[in-house]
Amino acid sequence: MNALPLQHAADQAIPAAWADQWYPVAFLRDLDRSRPTAFTLLGEDLVLWWDRAGNRWQAFEDVCPHRLVPLSEGRINGAGLLECPYHGWSFDGSGRCASLPQAMEGATPSPRRSSCGRHATAEAQGLLFVFAGDPERAAAVSLPLVPDLEEEGEGAWFVQDTFRDLPMDALTLLENVSDVSHVPFTHHRTIGRRENAAPVQARRTSFGPEGFTMEWPEGPRRGKLGSQYTTFRAPGLLRHDLTAKGFARILTVVYAVPIRRGECRLIARFPFRFESRLPALLLQLRPLWLQHLSNHRVLEDDQVFLHWQERVLEGLGGSAAAPRAFFLATAADAYVSALHEWVNRHGGEPFAGQPLPPRLDRRALMDRLQSHTDHCQACSGALTAIGRWRPLVGALPWGGLLLVALLPSPGGLAAGLTLSALAWLLGQRMDRWDRDLRRGDGHPPRNRD
Repeated sequence: MNALPLQHAADQAIPAAWADQWYPVAFLRDLDRSRPTAFTLLGEDLVLWWDRAGNRWQAFEDVCPHRLVPLSEGRINGAGLLECPYHGWSFDGSGRCASLPQAMEGATPSPRRSSCGRHATAEAQGLLFVFAGDPERAAAVSLPLVPDLEEEGEGAWFVQDTFRDLPMDALTLLENVSDVSHVPFTHHRTIGRRENAAPVQARRTSFGPEGFTMEWPEGPRRGKLGSQYTTFRAPGLLRHDLTAKGFARILTVVYAVPIRRGECRLIARFPFRFESRLPALLLQLRPLWLQHLSNHRVLEDDQVFLHWQERVLEGLGGSAAAPRAFFLATAADAYVSALHEWVNRHGGEPFAGQPLPPRLDRRALMDRLQSHTDHCQACSGALTAIGRWRPLVGALPWGGLLLVALLPSPGGLAAGLTLSALAWLLGQRMDRWDRDLRRGDGHPPRNRD
């Protein structure tokens, strides 16, 4: 594109390859239509809110033109307008100030200066997309969708989704997800096994400003799952595609959404097209929040060392220095090599010149509450339910003992002790779930005895 780079408040230019793009910012199911939601995209603070009159989601700059406070701290008022928390200025879906309580009747404040900056939005495949650049250019850029999910007549997809705000750059996440050879080691005992490690003879099949494609003929697990095909759609969508014969076609879809330097939102989708209906039926029995806990364990396998690694690379010169800083010794590194070649030849780094924030300790890196649970309808609901029911479950063992006292027969004794034991076990499990929804333990399964 020939558009000028996007300029932000910090006077940092975002390359056009990143700025003039659509990004998914949230799953629609996790957005609350009754209140505004804050989100940061490419260093710009946004407020997402449901425009009742326009029947659509809006994304405004998260700053009131009056006294510059964040509109995300406000509310959706009875008229369906976005209302500032400071003085009650209210805005409609176009960004126009529709209510200014302090103005005298007949006053006409400047429409330009009293309006909010607005970004283009779109809904597709269960996601809310925001265009990071000039809204006038949004129509010329296609949404980064997964076309396979819209295929007709080829069987239904069963899709598992998750998201998490990660303490790393979007490029670091993309580098990690593209690298297929780390799975047997990093994710040993979660989704991989060390004994499945083998040479990865991958080859690049296309490359250009729009991204690249890769082919791995043998595929994972020493060829047991079939060939794997990888597509990187610049700047933030990467997907793997393989067909395990006799089981399913499996996609791994990752959006790396740049929040700010050293932080991104991972939006991950795992579509399956099973050859049998049974696997999907079984997977549907597991609550979404339990699936998300499993996803957290996989993400935390490599979160600690990726947070460290990107700071080492920064000290050596960033992506521009990657071909020299890394020792890319085998064909398995073709993915990482292609990604950095795209950055250096076509895309640039989104936050070039901005230093990474200080390194976080292990406990901060294991946070799940602020990075996911607070923003996830399923997980926040589960945490609330656990808090509500835990006192009752904690009282049940005493109820079992009371049953023993009231029914001093062998049957009463057995029933009371069974109730007490089951209640105690359930209480322990609820305590564990409560902890898991708040933070990880920081000890990856690969390192456990």
